[in-house]
Parts: sequence; C-alpha cells; structure tokens
Amino acid sequence: MDIEKQFIAERKIYMKVDSYLQRYLSRAGYIGAEILKTPIGMRIIIYSDRPAMVIGRKGMTIKEIARILEQKFGLENPQIDVVPIQNPDLNAKIMAYRIARAIVRGVRFRRAAFIALRRIMAAGARGAEIIISGKLGTSGRARFEKFRSGVVIKSGEPGDKLVDEASVDVLLKPGMYGIKVRIMPPLKRPDEFTLKESTGV
Repeated sequence: MDIEKQFIAERKIYMKVDSYLQRYLSRAGYIGAEILKTPIGMRIIIYSDRPAMVIGRKGMTIKEIARILEQKFGLENPQIDVVPIQNPDLNAKIMAYRIARAIVRGVRFRRAAFIALRRIMAAGARGAEIIISGKLGTSGRARFEKFRSGVVIKSGEPGDKLVDEASVDVLLKPGMYGIKVRIMPPLKRPDEFTLKESTGV
C-alpha cells in the first residue's frame, strides 16, 4: 500500500473512531479526540467536559473504550489520556450538546437557548449566536429561530479564526432538530487598537 492510500485508510479509521466516541461518550461531554502513533502503540487524547465520566468508576469505562478501540477498530495497544476543557461555557460544541440534552429532557427550546446564551455571556464571551431549526411550532412546518447576544463576526479572517462554531442534531418525536452555536470568545480582534495618551516631551 502506498503512502497516499495508507493515509486515506487511516483517516477513515480515525473518523469511525471519532463517531464511535461521540456516541459512546455523549453524556460525558465528548468534544473530540486526537490519535497519535507512538513507538509503543497508539495514543488517544480525549477532550471532554466531564473527564470523570470518561474514566468511569475505577477506570472501567476507559478500559472498555481501549478494548473496543483495539478489537473493533484495530488500534494497536491504545493508550488513552483524558483532557478536561478549561472553560466549557465558551466551547460551542459543549453548549450545543447541553441545549440538545435539555430539549430531550423536555425543556422548551427557547428556554434552553436563553439559558445557554446567558451562561456563555456570563463566562465572558464577546458575543454568541444560537440557531435552532426543525418543527418548532404546532404547524408541523420546519423553520428556525435565532437567539443572539453581543457581537459575533461572521465574515473574513477574524470570523474564521476567532469564532468557535459547532452543530449538533437531535432526533425528537416531531422530527430532527438542528442546533448551531457560534461563540465569540473574550479576545481582542485583530482590527482593534488602543489609543494611549501622550505624555509629552
């Protein structure tokens, strides 16, 4: 197998691993994973909102994950590290999952969106936008509602580099709901500058 085909095959396996971890660790606030080759096997770094749930009681959950990654996905001697997210309220994927879980529990989508929006802004974000789409009303027609606070850049290089964006789908009785979250973190924009008062000579 040449290098290009081997690279594509590895990418496919990594995508399947990510999809599996996303399903298996959905309640643990799974954000993503890195898979690295080492001389002694494969190192998997899992980023999570709730590391204790990933590890499990006496490490049982993480041992089960390692077993499945080795047997089902063929990862050699998987060594798993769990890294917590420092500020989950400023992570778009975590907040999207929280909204989805709240809606599944029966919380009205508007209330879930406003609660998430308040938490994001209270964490210091410059702005946030939440879009929820699906059969939101009693008419049975699909539509979307947008909830926004502060400033969220949507175009240009600042919009690509500064804004954290994530989308999550959740299946409910009326059908599929889509939840998109954009968060502008508490960072200075590249086009901003501060004028300093001259002290004179």
